[in-house]
Amino acid sequence: MEILRVFNNNVVLARGDGGSEVILTGRGLGFQVKPGQPVDPAKIVRTFVPEDGRSPDSLGSMVASIPPEVLALADAALEAGRAELDIRRSTVLTVALADHLNFAIKRQLNGIDFEYPLEAEVSHLYPSELRAARRILAHVNAAQDVTLAEGEAVSIAMHLVNAGFAAGDLSFTYQMTGVFAQLFDVLEQASGRPIGRDSVNSARFITHLRYFFVRATSGKQLDEGASKLSTAIRDSYPEAYATALRLQSVLELRLGDAMTEDEATYLTLHVARLMDENRA
Repeated sequence: MEILRVFNNNVVLARGDGGSEVILTGRGLGFQVKPGQPVDPAKIVRTFVPEDGRSPDSLGSMVASIPPEVLALADAALEAGRAELDIRRSTVLTVALADHLNFAIKRQLNGIDFEYPLEAEVSHLYPSELRAARRILAHVNAAQDVTLAEGEAVSIAMHLVNAGFAAGDLSFTYQMTGVFAQLFDVLEQASGRPIGRDSVNSARFITHLRYFFVRATSGKQLDEGASKLSTAIRDSYPEAYATALRLQSVLELRLGDAMTEDEATYLTLHVARLMDENRA
């Protein structure tokens, strides 16, 4: 492999097999070397492959800012979390979690308290991710002298949710979670009773919304011309359709884009399931 950029003595950007760019870490990898020189394979400890369109340079800069022991801690903690949840193996997730832990550890050492928003929403909307996040946090706290607060599990859960999407910006996930909470408020107002977030149909509804967000923000909404299905569903579930229209208005306002008829149709189906379940 050939070195393309030196970030510091321990982190370099290199051209890997097949011409792809990778970030390599290892003690002394970048010491007194220059771009164009070969990488010493004996010094490589970790290899990070940029994904989801991430810039290798920006990812490498982030890796270089995180102590190696924190990167290793994040990797081991994610492995512990996989006992609770099927967490995909992702360079971006590992680095993002390590960056978060590094900052959280510094805050704790400096006695700075921090409250994370959306704690109630995360516990309702993403219970599986939160359980895995608590296991990850327990591993982190058991592996070091600094004890992070239980509230850190909320942010870790958001990173796990974020890992399920192509977008690497955590602000996207926070925006999505806030909208989900608003949609459940609308559903509860329409049905006149609370809706449990831990039911199977709620989980299906949330999953559908997650992928709708991805489709909408990438300009790939469902638009297959299912007008006959749309008419049949409107006629069969008039109450659910009226409620879905209210949800559609919220989504269009928050996303700044119109929802296709097909998307509205499938949204109505999920609303109908939830409303039927809630009456049982």
